[in-house]
Amino acid sequence: MTFKAKKEKLQEIYERFERDAHEFKKDAICKIGCTYCCTDVGNVDIITLEGIIISERVNSLLQPLKREVKKKIAQNKLEKEQAKIARCPFLKEDDTCLIYDIRPFSCRKLYSIRECRGRGPTVHRQATELAKKAVREMQRLDDTGYSGHISFILYLLDRPGFRKLYLSGGFDPARIAKFGKTHRLVINRLAT
Repeated sequence: MTFKAKKEKLQEIYERFERDAHEFKKDAICKIGCTYCCTDVGNVDIITLEGIIISERVNSLLQPLKREVKKKIAQNKLEKEQAKIARCPFLKEDDTCLIYDIRPFSCRKLYSIRECRGRGPTVHRQATELAKKAVREMQRLDDTGYSGHISFILYLLDRPGFRKLYLSGGFDPARIAKFGKTHRLVINRLAT
């Protein structure tokens, strides 16, 4: 499957989840500026395919903003390695998302029907099951990739050897085994 076809299939998975979860999410109290999931939850996981899409966006930014975003991604990676709760590197100062239109599934699936502060989001069990199903489908789609925290996947994709191998459809987990283990990355083809 071509990379373009994979991106289209990923979009279909996103859209199907939104349709299937609509009844549950319609009473969500989430709104622009509500950032609990972006700051206090601090766990934005992605698949490598989503990482490529995000990486392309970052690399298309004008230089001052691109440099600032890459610095925030590196800071996020360092904080996550120290087991700290880390603010999403794509959360802007005005509490809006720099990549909202291409945000990863881990952000798309989140909502809450009650105030989150102090207790986390309240979601329907059925929506959680729909999300798990979508993640498995995404991992099958991205079978030569990995799943893990956003800054860890973006770090790998900044490595030219890894990026080239991934984009060519290659698969060599041994190449990143040490990093993968220490950063709790999941090999997608083994997760499904």
